Amino acid sequence: MNASARDDRKKAETLDYMQSMLGQLRTMAEAEQYDMLAYFIEMAYVEATDIIRGERPARLGSEESGLIVSEKKRHGTS
Repeated sequence: MNASARDDRKKAETLDYMQSMLGQLRTMAEAEQYDMLAYFIEMAYVEATDIIRGERPARLGSEESGLIVSEKKRHGTS
């Protein structure tokens, strides 16, 4: 396995761990009725899930980001 493949695997493992921890934190926040905190943690959980599924880029500044592309189209800079 080359260095790039190891780095990709490490990133995937880290993201899986973060998603798992976010799920646990969300459950704790909901149990204590911290609604706004639970909401923000849920948004982070969804974001991690989307990245894992390949539905969203890991970095916001990448050209593949739908937000960046749609902003450029809206402003006529594409």
